[in-house]
Amino acid sequence: MSASHDLSIGIDFGTSNTVVAVADSHGNVEALTFDHGGESLKVYVTALCFWDERHGNGLRTEVEGGPWAIEQFLEGLDPHRFIQSFKTFAASATFQETRIFRDRYRFEDLLSTFLRTLVRHGGVRLDWGARNVVIGRPVQFAGHNPNDDLAMQRYRAAFGKLGADHARYVYEPVGAAFFYARRLNHDSTVLVADFGGGTSDFSVMRFSRAGGILRADPMGHSGIGVAGDAFDYRIVDHVVSPRLGKGGLYRSMGKTLSIPNHYYANFARWNQLAMMKSSGDLKELRELAKAALEPEPLEKFIDIIEYDLGFALYRAVSAAKVSLSHEEETEFRFRAESLDIEARIARADFESWIAEDVRRIAETLDEALSKAGVPASEIDKVFLTGGTSFVPAIRRLFVERFGEERLTSADQFESIAYGLALIGQTDDPGRWAVQGNAARRG
Repeated sequence: MSASHDLSIGIDFGTSNTVVAVADSHGNVEALTFDHGGESLKVYVTALCFWDERHGNGLRTEVEGGPWAIEQFLEGLDPHRFIQSFKTFAASATFQETRIFRDRYRFEDLLSTFLRTLVRHGGVRLDWGARNVVIGRPVQFAGHNPNDDLAMQRYRAAFGKLGADHARYVYEPVGAAFFYARRLNHDSTVLVADFGGGTSDFSVMRFSRAGGILRADPMGHSGIGVAGDAFDYRIVDHVVSPRLGKGGLYRSMGKTLSIPNHYYANFARWNQLAMMKSSGDLKELRELAKAALEPEPLEKFIDIIEYDLGFALYRAVSAAKVSLSHEEETEFRFRAESLDIEARIARADFESWIAEDVRRIAETLDEALSKAGVPASEIDKVFLTGGTSFVPAIRRLFVERFGEERLTSADQFESIAYGLALIGQTDDPGRWAVQGNAARRG
């Protein structure tokens, strides 16, 4: 499918993965594909790798995104900075910028840089100035005390750098709902549950058809900044951090004190871990290690940050989480440099760690139903999307409320982008867009 002016573009910028889809006026929709190592990928990992290369007598900063960022990072031939899960900074007023070699990057700089790498590898010239560019956004942004207005200012600035000044912003679960609704052959009230890396979002939609035309009425939305990354946090916090000095002691001015926990809180969040090398945390940890009663665990902690082992840890944690979705117990193993961490994790333990997160997700789900004025018994179908929907504790939550027979799902990565692109082909794409502070009003 060529990217001509009459096509619409849907962009699902995710915490972990990003998908871009293009739709035409006939309802045909395709995702951009990326040829990496002979493999055709429709998902572009949300990651950036910056590195310095010598050109003549000076240094020049190069950058890659997606799977190419991971490839460059793993080669590690030059000094580099690897950044992942940076969407989580979008609504954070405390995140102003990060220094990467000689330059300072704000959130919008990171996002626009990332998107440029995506377009370059996508092999299609996208018309960002087209009338119908539709961009997904969470109902509730991730982070502590997220600032919705700030996040949207940053989104608009980033996409504006690419020429998408007139883009519309649509709730991500609404995009998923629109994609799902194409298969409906009768009027239905649908709950869409979209689980990403950083957020869990819910939308209740009423779909009807008249004269072959699909009509959709949004009834209620809710969201929370708790999702897959929060579950990863629990694994790191319970399995990894205690082996890296968490709960340990150090001496200062004749007193014995506990090692501050905020280093471990940052460590267990993928977006924060990517920044610890440049934020001052690394320098402070080195000083703590000198005064620690047991310095060896702290030295291993320092190694993870200093030698950029966060991505290897991310892979190990993700593998354990996926395994626990179909096994009652799994072996966690993280080997890198001087580290060798092994632990058996039982699903029952994992579920006890995430119990509070699941409770908050359940409350947010109930909030969407309440805003819509629809009891669970009147939901005809529940459309689940996102990898976290496979976590048994989450699946159980929906089975208990709606019954197995009402649950359905589709491709866990592409449905949102497809739906956003298709919304761009409707007669009035603007009616789907989030207006002003609608996110807070629901």
